[in-house]
Amino acid sequence: MSRIKSIFSSLKERNRKALIAYIVCGDPNNSSTLEAMEYMAKNGVDIIEIGVPFSDPMAEGPSIQRAHERSLKNNTSLENILALIGDFRKTNKTVGIVLMGYMNNFESMGAKEFSLKASEKGVDGIIVVDMPPEESNEFTEHTKLNDIDIIRLIAPTTEKERIQKICNSASGFIYFISLKGTTGSEKFNPIDVKENIKHLNEISTLPVVIGFGIKDKETVESIKDLSDGVVVGSALVDLLGTKGFGTDFKEKVNELSSALAD
Repeated sequence: MSRIKSIFSSLKERNRKALIAYIVCGDPNNSSTLEAMEYMAKNGVDIIEIGVPFSDPMAEGPSIQRAHERSLKNNTSLENILALIGDFRKTNKTVGIVLMGYMNNFESMGAKEFSLKASEKGVDGIIVVDMPPEESNEFTEHTKLNDIDIIRLIAPTTEKERIQKICNSASGFIYFISLKGTTGSEKFNPIDVKENIKHLNEISTLPVVIGFGIKDKETVESIKDLSDGVVVGSALVDLLGTKGFGTDFKEKVNELSSALAD
């Protein structure tokens, strides 16, 4: 059983939802990234999404775009990121690690080499924002051989026939984008989200998590019962990138964790 599958199975037994936290590696620096990962792992975060910086992060809002820019100025590379995950795995074998990036990030290393190295360092899954199922045969083959899940994004505007095809090629979990627009957008409609999640549960047995627009205790509580987990990104990225790893970041993690525990 993969680590991600095991995490969701354990949470289901305890009637809990997954807290998935996104940060950009190398923002503001690698040491802060590792400290943040270690803190989140000990304080209620079940899966950590590591953003791989890219020069044109088209799906991201202003906060995460700026984080990508800051990380690139630090010359953060995929090799750096895998090494950092290897360091994290020296002390933590239970929290899920998912890399989130764009095709150019991963293609630069090649599907075979990336999958081997990522697996060796302890990566459990990847989200490739601009890699449709039709163009992912090679990555699907090599990641599967190395027990790495390819997690798929579903948008509220995705047509139902397309949704089925995407779900058929997914593993680990399905990431449902709760609103139209980029990361960090302000509002979503829980009623619309509920209908979309219902459809996904009808056509797939994979856990479904909700992301985009979730930033605090209030938004977590308003949506947590609709899915198997929530993803928080921009709120954490803003704090870590502008203030570094400190009290504000820790308090935000604790706030989000407690919202799911209530």
